[in-house]
Amino acid sequence: MVLDAAIFTVHEFKKTQPGPPMELDCYKIYDTAPEIVPGRARREWMDSFEDRHPYRCLPLSMANSTGWEIVCPIDLDVTWNGNYYEDAIKFRSPAGDAAINAFAGSHFRSGIFTLHTGYLFRTPPGWHVACSGPPNNPKDGVSALSGVIETDWLPFPFTMNWQMTRPGTISFKAGEPFCFIWLVQPAQLEAVQPRIHKLDDHAELKAEFKAWAENRADFASRLADNEPGAVKDRWQRFYMKGEAATGLKADNHATKRSLQTPVEER
Repeated sequence: MVLDAAIFTVHEFKKTQPGPPMELDCYKIYDTAPEIVPGRARREWMDSFEDRHPYRCLPLSMANSTGWEIVCPIDLDVTWNGNYYEDAIKFRSPAGDAAINAFAGSHFRSGIFTLHTGYLFRTPPGWHVACSGPPNNPKDGVSALSGVIETDWLPFPFTMNWQMTRPGTISFKAGEPFCFIWLVQPAQLEAVQPRIHKLDDHAELKAEFKAWAENRADFASRLADNEPGAVKDRWQRFYMKGEAATGLKADNHATKRSLQTPVEER
Protein backbone atom coordinates (compact mmCIF):
# COMPACT_ATOMS: atom_id res chain seq x y z
CA MET A 1 0.00 0.00 0.00
CA VAL A 2 1.16 3.58 -0.67
CA LEU A 3 0.26 4.52 2.91
CA ASP A 4 2.52 1.80 4.32
CA ALA A 5 5.39 3.02 2.17
CA ALA A 6 4.90 6.59 3.42
CA ILE A 7 4.92 5.47 7.05
CA PHE A 8 8.06 3.39 6.50
CA THR A 9 9.81 6.35 4.91
CA VAL A 10 9.01 8.62 7.87
CA HIS A 11 10.25 6.00 10.35
CA GLU A 12 13.50 5.52 8.45
CA PHE A 13 14.05 9.28 8.24
CA LYS A 14 13.67 9.58 12.00
CA LYS A 15 16.22 6.83 12.54
CA THR A 16 18.83 8.33 10.22
CA GLN A 17 18.17 12.01 10.91
CA PRO A 18 17.72 12.40 14.69
CA GLY A 19 18.85 16.05 14.71
CA PRO A 20 19.77 18.09 17.79
CA PRO A 21 17.58 17.96 20.91
CA MET A 22 14.62 20.29 20.79
CA GLU A 23 14.77 23.11 23.35
CA LEU A 24 12.17 25.43 24.85
CA ASP A 25 13.83 28.41 26.50
CA CYS A 26 11.85 29.93 29.37
CA TYR A 27 13.25 33.27 30.55
CA LYS A 28 12.10 34.36 33.99
CA ILE A 29 10.94 37.96 33.99
CA TYR A 30 11.13 38.04 37.79
CA ASP A 31 12.56 35.66 40.39
CA THR A 32 9.16 34.61 41.77
CA ALA A 33 7.79 33.53 38.39
CA PRO A 34 5.30 30.63 38.65
CA GLU A 35 6.65 27.10 38.54
CA ILE A 36 6.56 25.12 35.27
CA VAL A 37 6.07 21.35 35.57
CA PRO A 38 5.45 18.51 33.10
CA GLY A 39 1.76 17.91 32.49
CA ARG A 40 0.22 15.51 35.00
CA ALA A 41 -2.04 12.73 33.75
CA ARG A 42 -4.28 12.60 36.82
CA ARG A 43 -7.46 14.62 37.35
CA GLU A 44 -9.54 14.77 40.54
CA TRP A 45 -12.80 14.17 38.67
CA MET A 46 -11.25 11.12 36.97
CA ASP A 47 -10.04 9.78 40.33
CA SER A 48 -13.52 10.16 41.83
CA PHE A 49 -15.14 7.67 39.44
CA GLU A 50 -15.75 4.11 40.59
CA ASP A 51 -12.75 2.02 39.48
CA ARG A 52 -11.25 5.28 38.13
CA HIS A 53 -13.15 4.48 34.96
CA PRO A 54 -12.09 7.54 32.86
CA TYR A 55 -8.47 6.32 32.88
CA ARG A 56 -9.57 3.51 30.60
CA CYS A 57 -9.76 6.22 27.93
CA LEU A 58 -6.05 6.47 27.24
CA PRO A 59 -6.35 9.58 24.99
CA LEU A 60 -7.62 11.55 28.01
CA SER A 61 -4.59 10.96 30.22
CA MET A 62 -2.20 11.31 27.27
CA ALA A 63 -3.68 14.71 26.42
CA ASN A 64 -3.36 15.72 30.07
CA SER A 65 0.38 15.07 29.99
CA THR A 66 1.32 16.23 26.47
CA GLY A 67 2.63 19.62 27.50
CA TRP A 68 3.73 21.62 30.52
CA GLU A 69 1.66 23.19 33.27
CA ILE A 70 2.31 26.64 34.70
CA VAL A 71 0.98 26.59 38.25
CA CYS A 72 -0.51 29.31 40.43
CA PRO A 73 1.99 30.88 42.84
CA ILE A 74 -0.78 32.02 45.23
CA ASP A 75 -4.33 31.31 46.29
CA LEU A 76 -6.55 33.64 44.28
CA ASP A 77 -10.27 34.48 44.27
CA VAL A 78 -11.70 36.18 41.18
CA THR A 79 -15.10 37.88 41.37
CA TRP A 80 -17.08 39.25 38.43
CA ASN A 81 -20.20 41.35 39.03
CA GLY A 82 -21.52 40.81 35.50
CA ASN A 83 -20.77 44.30 34.19
CA TYR A 84 -18.81 44.99 31.01
CA TYR A 85 -15.86 47.16 32.00
CA GLU A 86 -12.48 46.30 33.52
CA ASP A 87 -13.45 47.30 37.06
CA ALA A 88 -16.15 44.62 37.07
CA ILE A 89 -13.42 42.10 37.99
CA LYS A 90 -12.03 42.04 41.55
CA PHE A 91 -9.21 39.91 42.97
CA ARG A 92 -8.56 38.72 46.51
CA SER A 93 -5.70 36.69 47.98
CA PRO A 94 -4.21 36.10 51.42
CA ALA A 95 -0.84 36.76 49.73
CA GLY A 96 -1.69 40.48 49.55
CA ASP A 97 -2.04 43.15 46.90
CA ALA A 98 1.57 43.10 45.71
CA ALA A 99 1.39 39.39 44.91
CA ILE A 100 -1.99 39.85 43.21
CA ASN A 101 -0.74 42.70 41.05
CA ALA A 102 2.29 40.66 39.96
CA PHE A 103 0.09 37.74 38.90
CA ALA A 104 -3.41 38.90 37.92
CA GLY A 105 -5.10 41.77 36.14
CA SER A 106 -8.26 42.91 34.35
CA HIS A 107 -7.68 44.50 30.93
CA PHE A 108 -10.05 43.06 28.33
CA ARG A 109 -13.58 43.64 29.69
CA SER A 110 -16.58 41.30 29.33
CA GLY A 111 -15.60 39.14 32.30
CA ILE A 112 -12.10 38.38 30.98
CA PHE A 113 -9.14 38.42 33.35
CA THR A 114 -5.42 37.91 32.79
CA LEU A 115 -2.93 35.71 34.65
CA HIS A 116 0.76 36.35 34.01
CA THR A 117 2.99 33.41 33.17
CA GLY A 118 6.08 35.29 34.37
CA TYR A 119 8.19 34.09 31.44
CA LEU A 120 9.37 35.13 28.02
CA PHE A 121 9.39 31.95 25.90
CA ARG A 122 11.65 31.37 22.90
CA THR A 123 11.49 28.47 20.45
CA PRO A 124 13.54 27.45 17.38
CA PRO A 125 12.49 28.88 14.00
CA GLY A 126 9.16 27.53 12.84
CA TRP A 127 8.07 26.37 16.29
CA HIS A 128 5.40 28.25 18.25
CA VAL A 129 3.99 27.87 21.76
CA ALA A 130 0.30 27.07 22.07
CA CYS A 131 -1.44 27.78 25.37
CA SER A 132 -4.76 26.99 26.97
CA GLY A 133 -6.16 25.80 30.26
CA PRO A 134 -5.14 22.34 31.51
CA PRO A 135 -6.78 19.70 29.24
CA ASN A 136 -9.82 17.80 30.52
CA ASN A 137 -9.98 19.87 33.69
CA PRO A 138 -13.24 21.88 33.55
CA LYS A 139 -13.63 24.73 36.02
CA ASP A 140 -17.14 25.81 36.96
CA GLY A 141 -18.02 29.40 36.14
CA VAL A 142 -14.99 30.19 33.98
CA SER A 143 -13.51 29.12 30.66
CA ALA A 144 -9.87 29.20 29.55
CA LEU A 145 -9.08 31.06 26.34
CA SER A 146 -6.51 29.51 23.98
CA GLY A 147 -3.75 31.03 21.91
CA VAL A 148 -0.87 30.24 19.56
CA ILE A 149 2.12 32.56 19.95
CA GLU A 150 5.04 33.19 17.57
CA THR A 151 7.69 32.55 20.19
CA ASP A 152 10.43 32.04 17.58
CA TRP A 153 10.82 35.83 17.38
CA LEU A 154 8.70 37.45 20.09
CA PRO A 155 10.80 39.57 22.52
CA PHE A 156 8.04 40.00 25.10
CA PRO A 157 5.79 37.63 27.09
CA PHE A 158 2.25 36.47 26.43
CA THR A 159 -0.45 36.16 29.07
CA MET A 160 -3.00 33.50 29.93
CA ASN A 161 -6.60 34.74 29.79
CA TRP A 162 -9.78 33.30 31.24
CA GLN A 163 -13.39 34.42 30.74
CA MET A 164 -16.06 34.19 33.42
CA THR A 165 -19.19 32.48 32.13
CA ARG A 166 -21.51 34.04 34.71
CA PRO A 167 -21.31 36.54 37.56
CA GLY A 168 -19.86 35.14 40.77
CA THR A 169 -16.57 34.07 42.32
CA ILE A 170 -14.14 31.38 41.20
CA SER A 171 -10.95 30.32 42.98
CA PHE A 172 -7.50 29.16 42.02
CA LYS A 173 -5.35 27.39 44.60
CA ALA A 174 -1.59 27.70 44.89
CA GLY A 175 -0.07 24.84 42.87
CA GLU A 176 -3.12 24.54 40.61
CA PRO A 177 -2.31 24.77 36.88
CA PHE A 178 -3.66 27.94 35.30
CA CYS A 179 -1.92 27.59 31.94
CA PHE A 180 -0.94 24.61 29.79
CA ILE A 181 1.63 24.99 27.01
CA TRP A 182 2.77 22.76 24.16
CA LEU A 183 4.59 23.26 20.86
CA VAL A 184 3.25 23.41 17.31
CA GLN A 185 4.73 23.91 13.84
CA PRO A 186 2.12 26.01 12.00
CA ALA A 187 3.88 25.86 8.62
CA GLN A 188 3.87 22.07 8.79
CA LEU A 189 0.16 22.09 9.66
CA GLU A 190 -0.59 24.37 6.72
CA ALA A 191 1.12 21.84 4.44
CA VAL A 192 -1.15 19.02 5.58
CA GLN A 193 -3.76 18.02 2.99
CA PRO A 194 -6.81 16.35 4.61
CA ARG A 195 -8.41 13.80 2.28
CA ILE A 196 -11.87 12.26 2.53
CA HIS A 197 -12.16 8.58 1.55
CA LYS A 198 -14.85 5.94 1.42
CA LEU A 199 -14.04 3.12 3.81
CA ASP A 200 -15.50 0.65 1.29
CA ASP A 201 -12.66 1.52 -1.09
CA HIS A 202 -10.01 0.34 1.37
CA ALA A 203 -10.54 -3.36 1.92
CA GLU A 204 -7.72 -3.95 4.42
CA LEU A 205 -8.70 -1.06 6.69
CA LYS A 206 -12.38 -1.96 6.40
CA ALA A 207 -11.62 -5.52 7.45
CA GLU A 208 -9.80 -4.22 10.55
CA PHE A 209 -12.73 -1.94 11.37
CA LYS A 210 -15.25 -4.74 10.85
CA ALA A 211 -13.31 -7.11 13.11
CA TRP A 212 -13.24 -4.44 15.85
CA ALA A 213 -16.95 -3.62 15.47
CA GLU A 214 -18.00 -7.28 15.61
CA ASN A 215 -15.71 -7.98 18.56
CA ARG A 216 -17.04 -4.97 20.43
CA ALA A 217 -20.69 -5.88 19.77
CA ASP A 218 -20.03 -9.44 20.95
CA PHE A 219 -18.31 -8.24 24.11
CA ALA A 220 -21.12 -5.79 24.90
CA SER A 221 -23.68 -8.56 24.46
CA ARG A 222 -21.77 -10.97 26.71
CA LEU A 223 -21.30 -8.24 29.31
CA ALA A 224 -25.04 -7.48 29.28
CA ASP A 225 -25.72 -11.20 29.80
CA ASN A 226 -23.25 -11.30 32.72
CA GLU A 227 -21.07 -13.84 30.94
CA PRO A 228 -18.27 -14.59 33.46
CA GLY A 229 -15.37 -13.94 31.10
CA ALA A 230 -16.74 -10.57 30.02
CA VAL A 231 -17.59 -9.57 33.60
CA LYS A 232 -14.07 -10.46 34.68
CA ASP A 233 -12.48 -8.43 31.86
CA ARG A 234 -14.94 -5.52 32.41
CA TRP A 235 -13.68 -3.65 29.35
CA GLN A 236 -11.78 -4.21 26.14
CA ARG A 237 -8.22 -2.98 25.96
CA PHE A 238 -7.41 -2.84 22.26
CA TYR A 239 -6.33 0.79 22.26
CA MET A 240 -4.66 0.55 25.66
CA LYS A 241 -2.58 -2.39 24.41
CA GLY A 242 -1.88 -0.80 21.04
CA GLU A 243 -3.38 -3.56 18.99
CA ALA A 244 -6.25 -4.18 16.59
CA ALA A 245 -8.94 -6.81 17.00
CA THR A 246 -7.11 -8.92 14.41
CA GLY A 247 -3.92 -8.90 16.50
CA LEU A 248 -2.11 -6.24 14.46
CA LYS A 249 0.37 -4.45 16.75
CA ALA A 250 1.17 -0.73 16.67
CA ASP A 251 4.84 0.16 16.23
CA ASN A 252 4.91 3.38 18.26
CA HIS A 253 2.22 2.91 20.89
CA ALA A 254 2.61 4.72 24.23
CA THR A 255 0.58 4.59 27.43
CA LYS A 256 2.57 7.25 29.33
CA ARG A 257 3.96 10.63 28.49
CA SER A 258 7.08 11.74 30.36
CA LEU A 259 8.08 15.27 29.48
CA GLN A 260 11.30 16.85 30.69
CA THR A 261 11.23 18.94 33.87
CA PRO A 262 12.58 22.46 33.29
CA VAL A 263 16.15 22.91 34.51
CA GLU A 264 17.58 26.12 35.93
CA GLU A 265 20.37 27.57 33.79
CA ARG A 266 22.91 29.89 35.40
